[in-house]
Amino acid sequence: MSRLGALFRWSAPKSNDDPSPQVSQAELRAQAIAILNDAVAGVDLIMNDDVDGAEQRLKQGSSTYHSFGLAVCAFMKSILGFERTYMDEASNLLAQSEASAWNEIKKAEKEASSSASHPERIYPPGSEYQLVLAESYLMSAIIGVLHESLTEGIKSFYKLRKAYVALDSIVQAESAYLRKRGLLATPSQAPRVHETMPGGFFDDAELEGLDADESKSDDQPSEKTETPQDLPSRGTLQDGPDSDIFADPVDAFVHSGASMCFGILLLIISLVPPAFSRLLSIIGFKGDRQRGIEMLWQSARFQNINGAVAGLMILAYYNGLLGFADILPTDADVEKGAVMGYPKDRLAALLVKLRGRYPESALWRFEEARSRGNMRDLTGALEILRNNNAKMKQVAALNNFEMSLDSSYVRDWSNARDDYLRCVELNEWSPSLYYYLAGSAELELYRTACLADPQDQSQITLHKKKAEELFKKAPTVAGQKRFMARPMPFEEFVVRKLKKWEQRSSALAVDLIDAIGVSPIQEMVYLWNGTKKMQPEELERAAGDLSWDRLTCSERHRNMIQSETDEWTLHHLCSAAILRNLKRYNEARAKLSEIIQFDKSVFKGSLRDDYIPPSAHYEMAVLTWVEGETVKTKKKVQECQAWLDKVAQWEGYVLDGRIGMRVQTGMDTLRWYKREQALSSAS
Repeated sequence: MSRLGALFRWSAPKSNDDPSPQVSQAELRAQAIAILNDAVAGVDLIMNDDVDGAEQRLKQGSSTYHSFGLAVCAFMKSILGFERTYMDEASNLLAQSEASAWNEIKKAEKEASSSASHPERIYPPGSEYQLVLAESYLMSAIIGVLHESLTEGIKSFYKLRKAYVALDSIVQAESAYLRKRGLLATPSQAPRVHETMPGGFFDDAELEGLDADESKSDDQPSEKTETPQDLPSRGTLQDGPDSDIFADPVDAFVHSGASMCFGILLLIISLVPPAFSRLLSIIGFKGDRQRGIEMLWQSARFQNINGAVAGLMILAYYNGLLGFADILPTDADVEKGAVMGYPKDRLAALLVKLRGRYPESALWRFEEARSRGNMRDLTGALEILRNNNAKMKQVAALNNFEMSLDSSYVRDWSNARDDYLRCVELNEWSPSLYYYLAGSAELELYRTACLADPQDQSQITLHKKKAEELFKKAPTVAGQKRFMARPMPFEEFVVRKLKKWEQRSSALAVDLIDAIGVSPIQEMVYLWNGTKKMQPEELERAAGDLSWDRLTCSERHRNMIQSETDEWTLHHLCSAAILRNLKRYNEARAKLSEIIQFDKSVFKGSLRDDYIPPSAHYEMAVLTWVEGETVKTKKKVQECQAWLDKVAQWEGYVLDGRIGMRVQTGMDTLRWYKREQALSSAS
């Protein structure tokens, strides 16, 4: 390892008295680049759906980069599949990578201090290992958050802060290089507000203590303070891979990696919903969604693994997270350069480039399908997904779940049911939710059979028994996984639903399936924001599934179910989302107004759907935003902000993380809009 470390460091020439053969700096550099390229080529195979080939190739090397590459393989398998076995493996490999990179940094610094001179480069000695360390911290943090332990999750947020510190030295080196060469131009944009990093570092004892008081509200920064630090300025390198500045491949690797890593970091923190504000105080700095996206796009310009990962993150953000969001810039704003919106042409070009580089990968076809869905082409999306054969089990699981959701959106209940059940075989994430979703699809087949031909008892009985079997299976496999020491939100949701239906079944003396009210699958469509992907005719058919006439109990029991506050407000919420997407805004607002008149206490209770009132307030914010699409007045923007503020300050509820991410995106969009308006007014 000492010989390998020397390859990436500048050291003083050996004495002429040394009997060993002299190796020139140029030869050392060439060997160093060869080792780096070999490791990068191995990791690159992951992006072509060949994780086994990547591991096999990386195991043939013994460098810090090869061991880090093996950790990346395990990390990709863990986050794509959310499987505990791979998470544990990745955590162990990343810990080894952190230790190895740290040792190489110290050696590089020591040798540089003893060297009389070394070539002028963008980054100081050891920066390539500083990048490995930062990426290891970032991946360890992401895995830790997915662990079941609250303490591990909190420590992971602390590691995000350590990743920030490691990356900051690289970014500062870029700024210093530009200043030295007189290339640091003044940004054309308004000066950025400094983001204070409150609080000192936590030691292990303090982190353990946080476990006990996590449930307490804490909006105040830590008592310890540090000197305010800036987010990465826009005064960093913006050159492309063909620039002479990146003639050295190591410099290109460090720059693209730092841009990718910092971009992910800033983006992740910006997405944390208000409910997790306590954890943000540990990190000590705020995210910046716009800056994070800009850095990811910069990294994606490079034809290396860093650029590919940046491209994957860009696609995952726009096709996944933004697919849940509603309060976004218009297409016209995007054409003018609004980063917060959905840049469909730019994303299409990125997909073409990545598919060309990795023709065997199902991952990019999966993203292409999601892009189709976001453009309301569910038929096209399903065609891609159903013909997308992935080698990696984790990619196959992602593909299958997306296919299940899209089948639900187009009301292909048989395929949706079968695909949800296939998820149980492919993935360990939440079998409880998969069974519940499969049961919800089967319920629609049962209700349709009852309405189509009440005399066809064979079909009615078949679907009824299957739906009941699937629903009853769901709670029996719940609780196998936890998130930050809490039950998985959707599993908690599923268990609550089944208990409610069972209680109603007993009270009304009817079968479980006949005690169900509002269509569970259309409720799930709302929670995944599937209405955003539907064409008008698909929305109209979804509205039909919400008809009270589809309930399979007697008229007297139907009226009793319909009169329950939980049921009719849920019906109004789902209907309002459909009406909004049909641009029938007044009808949507009328339904939401009936929900928000209730005090939130009405929805409290072990069997109540407590997410309905905050969701209704969020929907009012969305309505206010879309109603002003043509001309946004100051009053409309303030009204939208007021609705979002109410939801952001809501006390905890079972799906607060999911709703909170949509709220956070809306608030970021409003900040962007106000900033743009201020700039327009100033000019």
